Amino acid sequence: MRTYNGLVAKGRFHLTFPEHLIQEPVIYSVGKQFDVITNIRRANVEDRFGWVILEMEGPDDAMRDAVGWLSDKGIQVESLGGVVEG
Repeated sequence: MRTYNGLVAKGRFHLTFPEHLIQEPVIYSVGKQFDVITNIRRANVEDRFGWVILEMEGPDDAMRDAVGWLSDKGIQVESLGGVVEG
């Protein structure tokens, strides 16, 4: 994982997926595209609705970009807390 200025962010997020994204590999894509580590802590996925508790770790700017990308796709993103470590 690349780090910038030694800052690595860790965060936990509650993601709520709209129906049209249930079958898409969104979590894989966000990890690959933004070089963040993802860890699914809990999830409930049904035919028309889904939510995931997702931990992400990576460079602070990559984390911000990843959260913005998820929101832009129509996923509701709620931060459940996070820390920045040096």
